[in-house]
Amino acid sequence: MSFVRADFGPGGVNVPHFHPRATETAFVLEGKIYSGFVDSQNRVFAKVIEKGEVMVFPKGLVHFQMNVGDSQATILGSFNSQNPGLVRIPNTVFGSGIEEELLEKAFWVEF
Repeated sequence: MSFVRADFGPGGVNVPHFHPRATETAFVLEGKIYSGFVDSQNRVFAKVIEKGEVMVFPKGLVHFQMNVGDSQATILGSFNSQNPGLVRIPNTVFGSGIEEELLEKAFWVEF
């Protein structure tokens, strides 16, 4: 088991990411966080969670968080592994050296 504390300024974001070796539980200590995950059928489960509320992110599923309040927000995260791993989607995809042409076609955008 392991823990993490995350502090978010107003508008602060925890980019889409996943943990390959652990399920995460996020408990809001302060503030309002838009929080969610995408399941294996590409369905998004998201809502605003506030102080005292919890959201669970299943192992290996992409999830995200954003402070939607006007003040600081803090989350206490717990994992069912001492080494949950972390794969940040933007860094992995856009910082990996994949050819821009392929990314443009995959995401229907132009760089």
